[in-house]
Amino acid sequence: MDEAGRAETVASLDDMPWGLAAVGHRIVHGGGVFREPVLVDDAVVAALERLTPLAPLHQAPALQALAVARAAAPTVPHVAVFDTAFHATLTDAAATYAVPRAWREQWGARRFGFHGIAVQWVAEQVDARRLVVCHLGGGCSITAVLHGSSVDTTMGFTPLEGVPMATRSGSIDPGLILYALRERGLAPEEVDEALERHSGLDALGGLDSELGFAVFVHRTAQAVAAMAVALGGVDAIAFSGGVGEHRADVRDAVLERLRFLGRPRVEVVPAREDLVIARAVRHVLSA
Repeated sequence: MDEAGRAETVASLDDMPWGLAAVGHRIVHGGGVFREPVLVDDAVVAALERLTPLAPLHQAPALQALAVARAAAPTVPHVAVFDTAFHATLTDAAATYAVPRAWREQWGARRFGFHGIAVQWVAEQVDARRLVVCHLGGGCSITAVLHGSSVDTTMGFTPLEGVPMATRSGSIDPGLILYALRERGLAPEEVDEALERHSGLDALGGLDSELGFAVFVHRTAQAVAAMAVALGGVDAIAFSGGVGEHRADVRDAVLERLRFLGRPRVEVVPAREDLVIARAVRHVLSA
């Protein structure tokens, strides 16, 4: 269904008998500007559109949904809630890339982190001073949470960094990208398409293949160990997301690799981004 069709489907939201008070929207990338939920206006939308190249699989569809919802319910407030906001507390050591200063200062190149809404919910449910949250689903990230605040995470400037995902590569040697461009003649668009949509577990035969399972478990355990360094130890490990919640074999294999960490408590926590977003909307409106 195209955008016009979607808009027609929800064209009467303002007239719903249950009384629509506000609409909350999950926005993946808030960049360095949006560090907390905001009331949406045209200026906010324009700023979010400029961030679309940094999260192409998520930002464009979210902005399309935002446009449809604003058209269908023009008289109620719309609030954007950002996956990057929870990671605004990353330490400088964790957030800073060792790239030219102009890239950092003029381009804003840094680690932003993602899945923050889901990670925030999990962190609130698990009583642990040093917590590692493994959000494993179509997208995957591992986050170090200290006293309820994010201090390190595997996703970076874009949601492409980190452990392998359903169709995204996760972290690879940047020299491989240069090789694909220079020596193999791939266009930037082809590299983007390959890394975003045809890599990850999809390229390894899926999570149920021997290679896919082995690579995924290895890289996930490796990331948890890195978060343990950021935290100075681990009191609890929480699994969330479709794979994290429903694949006990993956959890068991990851934890087996991490036996050297001792005996951290293990929790499985279903992600409830909807509740975090609803609470954020209420907070913005009350302010």
